[in-house]
Amino acid sequence: MADQPGLTAGGNCQLFAYEVLGLFGLTPPPLRSSELWGDTETTVRVSAPQPLDLLLFNASASAYGAHVGVWAGDDAVLHLCAEVGHPTVWGLADFAARERYRVLVGTKRVIGRSSNTLE
Repeated sequence: MADQPGLTAGGNCQLFAYEVLGLFGLTPPPLRSSELWGDTETTVRVSAPQPLDLLLFNASASAYGAHVGVWAGDDAVLHLCAEVGHPTVWGLADFAARERYRVLVGTKRVIGRSSNTLE
């Protein structure tokens, strides 16, 4: 992910999510949300999330400009949100209650792993 600045230059939801996945050896592609949604080489769409899957939320079913979070399990999504100002965990109902996040566009699973995993 050399193309991305990382969190030291400031964060957004997607950079945060990618950094979290990197801690577990997952290497998502440096794609914007709409490109990530369309990607089939390094990620796959899944219907039921598992821990460390990426969830995309938006005000509509469009993946363009979608908010990205990491499924932590048990109705818990870890994400960086300007509304809160720091990383937080919300349930799916918390997203649905906010106009800008009300639609779960879908879930993507990263299928590429780096060689330096934490196990």
